[in-house]
Amino acid sequence: MYRDPEHRDFARQLRNEPTEPEKRLWWFLRAEKMGCKFRRQAAIGPYIVDFVCFAKNLVIELDGPQHLEAETKEHDANRTAWLSSRGFRVLRFRNHELDEGIQLVVESIQQAQAASEIQDSPFPSPPRSVGGSRTSD
Repeated sequence: MYRDPEHRDFARQLRNEPTEPEKRLWWFLRAEKMGCKFRRQAAIGPYIVDFVCFAKNLVIELDGPQHLEAETKEHDANRTAWLSSRGFRVLRFRNHELDEGIQLVVESIQQAQAASEIQDSPFPSPPRSVGGSRTSD
């Protein structure tokens, strides 16, 4: 999963030193409280994402003020495109969204999970016609 020991160690450091918004959201995501297992600070290819549910291919990113800078916006866009090209749905929330109403963020995540379940379930087969022609022996 990790490309090299430095990548692994960096992910471990991020897990051991979460930001306050990450701590608050993790309280809702941990221990399958939302119906699926989330991991935090997990490596996916060259990136370490804030939270991921591999069963739903759902990535959640929390963005602080540094994500408003042009260079960071470009990096985030490239990262989202790369993850999307590999089947992940990326939800981004600004840290202040958690401050204003974490419950709205949690509901958005639950809606994304529900949408994933709908996409994952196969469409029912069309009903078979009853009757039709019979041949006699």
